[in-house]
Amino acid sequence: MKIKTILHKTVPIASAIRNAYIDFSRMDVSVVSVVSDIVRNGKPLIGYGFNSNGRYAQEGIIKTRLIPRLLESRESDLLTDDGRNFDPTKAWQIMMRNEKPGGHGERSVAVGVLDMAIWDLVAKIEDRPLYAVLADRFNAGLANRDVYVYAAGGYYYPGKDIEQLKAEMLSYLDLGYDTLKIKIGGASLSEDLERIKTVLKLVTNGQALAVDANGRFDLPLALEYAKALDDFNLKWYEEPGDPLDYDLNTMVCQASQTPIATGENLFSMQDARNLIRYGGMLKDRDYLQFDPALSYGLTEYLRTMEVLAKFGWSRKRCIPHGGHQFALQIAAGLGLGGNESYPHVFQPFGGFADNNPVENGKVRIPDAPGIGIELKKELLKVFPE
Repeated sequence: MKIKTILHKTVPIASAIRNAYIDFSRMDVSVVSVVSDIVRNGKPLIGYGFNSNGRYAQEGIIKTRLIPRLLESRESDLLTDDGRNFDPTKAWQIMMRNEKPGGHGERSVAVGVLDMAIWDLVAKIEDRPLYAVLADRFNAGLANRDVYVYAAGGYYYPGKDIEQLKAEMLSYLDLGYDTLKIKIGGASLSEDLERIKTVLKLVTNGQALAVDANGRFDLPLALEYAKALDDFNLKWYEEPGDPLDYDLNTMVCQASQTPIATGENLFSMQDARNLIRYGGMLKDRDYLQFDPALSYGLTEYLRTMEVLAKFGWSRKRCIPHGGHQFALQIAAGLGLGGNESYPHVFQPFGGFADNNPVENGKVRIPDAPGIGIELKKELLKVFPE
């Protein structure tokens, strides 16, 4: 059993949308195909991986450092002790050889792309969906196939008005979502409050709406928004300030009656631990959004879950960023609190399997082997083979 080759490609997901901090006019992602020598039904088993939106393709790191390390390693160094499957932890350690600790911004994304593909391959070798593999290995065999998902949208578009925002949100409700998220911080406070009030008229209560500032605010503005949001009983107030400004996060947590959500721009177990230690987060109220596709992959995400457990955090407080099938499988297998979804943006990576409807705010995980990339026709097309 060995990896025959690893193929990489950069895929554009450029869009006119923007949040409070960046626009996506030049956004792209890395995709990889990890091709094994195992043949089933006349075809080699292939593991597929990609990175989430918001971070760019990592071609240099993947092609010049990580792929050569994997392909140049001894076959046995990549396998489980019994030789019956690939070992993602061993593969992760090989990718991280000669890498100094710290500096988790871009390298973590590159490793995460390949780690996803290896986990996809591992599950395919077992001929089981990834969620089932994870449940058996890390969650006492307990899996939640019906995962809570919320529809993330409400981006700023050139010329987008309140009526267009309303139509977008109604389209998500029509798809079966019952919780929505919109962007804030890309307009004035008064404009954002008007946008919030408009969406609240479409849903049952404030708990059906979350807002996301994408780290835009300094402390005075973050507190001003927190005070204004207190009137609405929202699901959460996401990433009010810079993700590494733990003092700001602590002060907003203390001042806000709305739950705080953050973590999508923290890319390692150590960063997650520092957030819990120093960021003022409340384990019975707030939400953690670490994205396994951006933060060194599932292998590192499992270490993050161990740290959270030591600090008394429930996995139910974790709702990963990314809106993709990989995080959805992880949410089901590890018993997380849910998963983000991008029904209309970042295609073909956003959203889940084709013909797999959302019902009452939940989506059922299919039983296809691996992550289920093959169940999303337009997504499968982007992978090199």
